[in-house]
Amino acid sequence: MTRASLDKQPHEVASMFDGVAANYDLTNDVLSLGQARLWRKEVAKAVGARPGHKVLDLAAGTATSSLPFAATGAYVVPCDFSLGMLREGKKRHAWLPLTAGDATKLPFKDDVFDTVTISFGLRNVQDTDAALRELYRVTKPGGQVVICEFSQPTWAPFRTLYTEYLMRALPPVARAVSSNPDAYVYLAESIREWPDQPALAALLQKAGWSKVAWRNLSGGIVALHRGVKA
Repeated sequence: MTRASLDKQPHEVASMFDGVAANYDLTNDVLSLGQARLWRKEVAKAVGARPGHKVLDLAAGTATSSLPFAATGAYVVPCDFSLGMLREGKKRHAWLPLTAGDATKLPFKDDVFDTVTISFGLRNVQDTDAALRELYRVTKPGGQVVICEFSQPTWAPFRTLYTEYLMRALPPVARAVSSNPDAYVYLAESIREWPDQPALAALLQKAGWSKVAWRNLSGGIVALHRGVKA
């Protein structure tokens, strides 16, 4: 599966995120109506990081998502393909080992991490299948993947309302709070085209992950997928 339908090459997507790095976390809080913080807490619970664990936080952006893992005493590697995001993250969290990396060609050896996690970044990777295989490759046997991504609301009337918000309300809100509102138009389109919960679970199984399951958050606006490397 590819993201080619959105007509953006990897370097274009990276440049887009470079342009919103400074206000990215604040903008996400506003556009999600405060739900983004709740979602991050649920990811932290699912990851279950603890001292001695190695965690790869892919699409970490400014590394805000990595902080809950680091706070447990785990060794966390924030990784992102946007150099602008990483530079902003380094200003704020210089002690973290922020690393530049492409999700389809990760700069890590096989069987390194106890947990690999990616939040709201998988749909921006051009080749989803390749990324899921790479996550599998760098995970230790018995380790897990935790994916938090926008999905499809389960109640049809709410799903219609949500789609209207994405395509009509989100762009003007983004123009008010973001330095690059066009980036959020792209993000809205990428959310609308993203596979639903069962489809993403099938992609995880195809990549080799076992015990694949998901849990809906906020009525299915977001889904938390998990899998284990046998």
